[in-house]
Amino acid sequence: MTSTPEIYDVVVVGGGHAGVEAAAAASRLGARTALVTLDVAAVGRMSCNPSIGGLAKGQIVREVDALGGIMGKAADRAGIHFRLLNASKGPAVQSPRCQCDRGLYAAAVQDLVGAAGVQVIGGEVTDLIVQGGCVTGAELSDGSTFRAAAVVLTTGTFLGGVLWVGEERTEGGRLGERASHRLADRLSARGFRLGRMKTGTPPRFYADSIDWPRTVSQLSDPNPVTFSFLEQPLPERQVKCAVTRTGPSTHDVIRANLDRSPMFTGGITGPGPRYCPSIEDKVFRFPAKDGHQVWLEPEGLDSDLVYPNGISTSLPTDAQEAFVRTIPALENVRFAAHGYAVEYTHVDPTECGPTLETLRLDGLFLAGQINGTTGYEEAAGQGLVAGINAARRAGGGQPFVLGRHEAYIGVLVDDLVTRGVTEPYRMFTSLAEHRLMLRHHDADVRLWPRAESVGLLDPEQAEATSERVLRRSAARQALQGSRVGGGTVMDALRRPGFGWPEAMSAAGGLGDLGLDSRDLEELLIEARYSGYVAREQLFIQRRAEAEVTALPGDLPYADVPHLRAEAKEKLLRIRPANVGQASRISGIGSSDISALLVWLRAEQAAT
Repeated sequence: MTSTPEIYDVVVVGGGHAGVEAAAAASRLGARTALVTLDVAAVGRMSCNPSIGGLAKGQIVREVDALGGIMGKAADRAGIHFRLLNASKGPAVQSPRCQCDRGLYAAAVQDLVGAAGVQVIGGEVTDLIVQGGCVTGAELSDGSTFRAAAVVLTTGTFLGGVLWVGEERTEGGRLGERASHRLADRLSARGFRLGRMKTGTPPRFYADSIDWPRTVSQLSDPNPVTFSFLEQPLPERQVKCAVTRTGPSTHDVIRANLDRSPMFTGGITGPGPRYCPSIEDKVFRFPAKDGHQVWLEPEGLDSDLVYPNGISTSLPTDAQEAFVRTIPALENVRFAAHGYAVEYTHVDPTECGPTLETLRLDGLFLAGQINGTTGYEEAAGQGLVAGINAARRAGGGQPFVLGRHEAYIGVLVDDLVTRGVTEPYRMFTSLAEHRLMLRHHDADVRLWPRAESVGLLDPEQAEATSERVLRRSAARQALQGSRVGGGTVMDALRRPGFGWPEAMSAAGGLGDLGLDSRDLEELLIEARYSGYVAREQLFIQRRAEAEVTALPGDLPYADVPHLRAEAKEKLLRIRPANVGQASRISGIGSSDISALLVWLRAEQAAT
C-alpha cells in the first residue's frame, strides 16, 4: 500500500456473512467497493456450525436471495444435507435448513464476491476518518488510509474479541485468528454505547472415532428444499447426520466442573444467546432434565471432522473430554479441537436508524454481530440492508427500508434499532406478527417490487422471477374467474377432495400457463389461507396509518408536554422515523403516543 489514500465509494470492514453481503450489494449497485478483512483467505468462513437456515432463519436466507444476495446461492452450492423443518406444520412456520461443506461454502462465497466486482484487501481497520460529523474514510494499522462516502462495519466477534477455555484467556475473534481492539477503543472514544456479549462453539471430533451404529441416523430429504430461487446443481453426494444424547453421568461431570467455567467464575461478563446456550448453561438452568440431544453433523463431503451441535462449551479441556466420553457413541472419541467461548464488543443497535446508518455519525453503517445479533442469517440480512443503503448514500439514492409486513429482515432491523438488545438477538417466527404473509415459499414473488426497485438481481434471476409473477397472476385470474359448484375455483381449492386435476378441468386455460410444482404449491396455500390473509392485510392497512405519520429527525421531544421523562429520554436517543416505530420502543406507553400526536397536530395547525 502507498501513502496516497485509496478512494472508494464504500468501504466494508470484515469478511464474514454480513460483510460479504454488504460489499457484494454495494458493488453490484455500481459503487466502487473495498472489503477490508484481517485474513483474505477467511472470507466467507463459517466460524461455528457449517449450516445455513433453520426456524425463521431459512426465511431470511430466501429473502436475501430474493433481493439479489449471495448466501442462498452459496448454501445451495455447498449443501450436503437438506431438511425442511416443521414440515408437518402450517406453511407460516416451515423453514428450510441445510448442512454445508465448510470448504465449498467459503469457496462459493469468495467466487460470488469476486463476480460482484468487490476488491478484497487484507488489513486491520483501526480508526474512522471523520470530518464535520460525517465519516469520510478509514485508517489501517499500517498507517494507510481509504477515502469513502460510506463505511460499513461488520466486525463479528473480532471487535475486542477474547477466547475462553476454562480459565485460559487469549485474545482473538476466532480460534487462531487475531482480534481487533484498537477500533473498539476508537468507537468508545467517539461516544458510541458499547456492550459485551458472548457466544461459543463445541469441540470437533474425528468421524472414524464415533460409534455410529449406536446413534440415530437422520437422512437428507429426498426432494431438497433449496434456498436460491435461481436453480443450481447441488453437490452430487449427500451425507447422513445422526443424533445421540447426554445423560445423568454427563451432567454430573459438568456440575462438578462448573466452578472452572468462565461463565460461572465471572471471567465472562457478557450475556450469551438464550436459545443457543452452552451445555454447562443447560445443565445449570434445567437441573431436572436428564438429557439433551446432540446432533452429529459432518463438516464436509471429504472432511474427517464432525460438529457435535448441542454441546457448545467453555469448560477446561480435561472437563470437556471427561463429559463427552459419558455420551453414548462418543466414549472413545478423538478430539480434533476443543470447544471455546468468545466474548466480544458490540454497539447498542439503537445507535442506528432503519437504514442501519448510525445516528451519531453520518456515512457509518453497522451490520451483523456488532449490532448485538447472533447467527449467520441475521448477519446476512443486515449486511444486505447496510450495503444497499451505503451504496445509495454514496450515489445519492433514496434510503432502502423493509417494513415488518414485507420481510423477516424488516422485523429484524426494526427490532434492533427500536428495542435494542439485552442479549444476542436471534430471529424466531414468533417475532414476526405477519408471519403468515412472510412464508419462505414465495419470498421471490413477495419481494419482487422491492427487488426491482433495488436492481440487484442479475438478468437471469430477474427474468425468472418476472415470469413467475406473471404466471401466478394469470393463474389467480383464471381460478377466480371460473366457477364450479356455486363458487369460484379458487374457493373450491379450499375443500377436501378438490385438487389440481379438478381445478385444471374447471378453469379454462389454466393448464396452458406452464405452472410448475412451486407455483401449484403456493397457489394452493393462498387458496386455503385466503381468509386469514385477507384479515392480515386489513390489519396491515390500519397499522400503516401510524407508520406513515413521520417524525422529524430534530423533533424537540424534551419540549413535548405530558411526555414522561423515560419516554423523552428514549425518543431523544432512538429518534424514531415515524409514530409506528415510536410505539414499539420498549417503555413507550399509549399515553406517550397520545401526547406526541396531540403535540404534532397542534404544531401542524400553528403552521
